[in-house]
Amino acid sequence: MNDGVTLLDGPIGTMLEAQGIPTPPPLWSAAALRTHPEAIAALHASYAAAGATVHTAATFRTSPTAAGPAARALTQQAVQLARGAVPADHRVAGSLAPVHDCWRPDLSPPDAERLHRRTAALLAEAGVDLILCETHPHPREAVAATRAAAATGLPVWTSLTPGFAGDLLSPAALAEAACRAADAGAAHVLVNCLPAAQAGPWVAALAATGLPWGVYANLGATSDGLAGDAGMARYAAIVTRWLISGASIIGGCCGTTPAHIAALRETLRHLRDRP
Repeated sequence: MNDGVTLLDGPIGTMLEAQGIPTPPPLWSAAALRTHPEAIAALHASYAAAGATVHTAATFRTSPTAAGPAARALTQQAVQLARGAVPADHRVAGSLAPVHDCWRPDLSPPDAERLHRRTAALLAEAGVDLILCETHPHPREAVAATRAAAATGLPVWTSLTPGFAGDLLSPAALAEAACRAADAGAAHVLVNCLPAAQAGPWVAALAATGLPWGVYANLGATSDGLAGDAGMARYAAIVTRWLISGASIIGGCCGTTPAHIAALRETLRHLRDRP
């Protein structure tokens, strides 16, 4: 196990939805920046209390493509909410999502890098500590987003997704894209938003690259038995296998909660205390 493991937070969008807070397109979770900013701040604080030390601001859809003229103001608000809700020594990550849809690689535009440079510049201006290019299903766009983020001079993590059914990126294709992202400037490569119970082949392929890597998985379309108290323990058991394989960043994606992050904190504590 890597002793320098970073505990990432969990999702904002599905937690807002669980509270009955609307997350309509095209802004999705960023819509709550306008309607329920206090709920977003409270979620950041909850993840910090659970043990996360890197917090992803609600910028998944504050890009100029999604937010239009409001992009700068929403990005700054999202970063300020995160910064104000967590301890001063914690890091705030800016989420840099696909230009269009994280489940539709066919919509990836040919000028993706130009568009991502605009969003990355807004994130840097807002004062994030690092840029997380996340939930990218298209290898070319993932690399373009990484280059755009790296051009800001900030640290970059790049996370790819094979989708819920694993039909967007094969394990081999994900590993190849991760290596290309590392060449483009990613300090860490990750896989996210795939069901934790089915993640094994993609995690193994990522681990085999020899790059610094991490995972933050979702609970699956039917939660895969990972909801509730027993589910949190099962999620932590799955993550334990990733840690033993060398993961240096762990966290949660759609459907996970601060309680899942707290379970991961305890898992890390037990592993570190083990003789």
